[in-house]
Amino acid sequence: MTQVIREEDLAADGEPEKEFNPGIAGRLPRKTTAGGALIRDSIGRLLFLETVYKPTLEIPGGVAELDESPLDACRREIREEIGIDLDIRDVLVVDWIPARGPWFDGVMFIFDGGVMSSEQADSIVLEASEARRHHFLTLDEASDRLLPSMVRRLARAEESLRRGFPQYSEYGRGPTVQV
Repeated sequence: MTQVIREEDLAADGEPEKEFNPGIAGRLPRKTTAGGALIRDSIGRLLFLETVYKPTLEIPGGVAELDESPLDACRREIREEIGIDLDIRDVLVVDWIPARGPWFDGVMFIFDGGVMSSEQADSIVLEASEARRHHFLTLDEASDRLLPSMVRRLARAEESLRRGFPQYSEYGRGPTVQV
């Protein structure tokens, strides 16, 4: 969403509501929100990154900053990670993940990143502070290098592409629910 439209929408809603109980907003829990993209090559393999900050493969995308939408975060992170502006499309999966270790629970969005042309794939320039290498792999080929929850989430995203509607899941599992 462009900043101008966001500002117009905020203005249309009027003044922010006042806290009925002062300080309550600051005591509410926080959630991490992130947006990633399912980007495919011409034969359907998925784009994965070997990041510098974790041992498992990741899809392009990342955590939303304060007051940034998951879609805007996905687009920004893709530009930063692979140096390409892509037409990121509709949401495929909304997946809640539980708190684990030092990390808050979160809501992860996977968007349709479309099919990358061979020219686009050849023009990938990885940001050295983000990723070492990139690979186009099937989910089966990548699964032993992914967390089990990510395998489930990506399988649901592929299923959403086939079925033509987005899905909600919890830690990559759950009933097929249209969102």
